[in-house]
Amino acid sequence: MDLSIGELSRQSGVKIPTIRYYEQVGLLATPNRTEGKQRRYGAPDITRLNFIRHSRELGFELDDIRELLTLSAQPEKPCENADKITARHLATVDQRIAQLKALRAELARMLANCEGGCVADCRVLESLGTPSGSKG
Repeated sequence: MDLSIGELSRQSGVKIPTIRYYEQVGLLATPNRTEGKQRRYGAPDITRLNFIRHSRELGFELDDIRELLTLSAQPEKPCENADKITARHLATVDQRIAQLKALRAELARMLANCEGGCVADCRVLESLGTPSGSKG
């Protein structure tokens, strides 16, 4: 298989600048080039980009993806480290969910205190101008 970067982008669903970035940061190997200096890719590059894209969709950081890629190249090894990376990421997701729930509750409270009327009496604007510790 001898794919241009454009074809690799189409087949993997990853944008061309992102492919170049992944090459720069070492997630994707530097490709072979033609005499005209055009990048050329193969089936393993599609597989690797699909892995990276799916990992990013799940919110994994690039360093974690790099480590997961390294682990995936060692199929005989135990998956303990992959489990640790995923558990750490799950804890981060749970923390974000808790923060979003608190944010939602605060916004709902602000709206519940709104009585319509004019801007001078707007509880939403008043709440935004009140420091977090002194809601009133």
